[in-house]
Amino acid sequence: MLSKKLLCLIHCALLLAFSFAAEAQQAKKSPTIGFLRPGPPSQDVIDAVRDGLREYGYVDGRNIVVQYRWAEGGSDVLAKLATELVRLKPDVIVASSTPAALAVKNARTTTPVVFTVVGDPVGSALVASLARPGGNFTGLTNIAFELDAKRLELLKEAVPKVSRVAVLMNPELQPHVQQMKLLNASAPGSACGSSLS
Repeated sequence: MLSKKLLCLIHCALLLAFSFAAEAQQAKKSPTIGFLRPGPPSQDVIDAVRDGLREYGYVDGRNIVVQYRWAEGGSDVLAKLATELVRLKPDVIVASSTPAALAVKNARTTTPVVFTVVGDPVGSALVASLARPGGNFTGLTNIAFELDAKRLELLKEAVPKVSRVAVLMNPELQPHVQQMKLLNASAPGSACGSSLS
């Protein structure tokens, strides 16, 4: 039979071993990605993110954690979810769209943020410039305002009798407002001579 001192020593050693194991597990904490996107959950997007991570050896739930947030209810929900993600302190936040990136910016985080599908990151004040973003935001843009005059010209060549072109836009999004200004400026003086509404 073991003496009380020996039993106490074994218990202390076990507790010490467990505490070292717990510290080792905490040190090997999986990196976390916060993912914010407007609209309803999309399995296609989730699959694309998982497939992309897997190509680099990351498996969600095994050696990386992805916290998805989907804003189905507009800008108020987007702002709330952005704040929630920032509080989780992920290693990086991916903001998919201009409204999502702006919501994360307004949540005031120092976490690195990678945006996608942002129309005008400079005009939206997400980055200082395309060449040198500065700050903690970087990403991809689908900016192509300078091509709009050419698109109008091509439309006029394809449909010579077109005299009016309608453009769908969200007046609350700065990139859309900027795009409309540039389109209106280019339409009257362009080869197509179209008017926009």
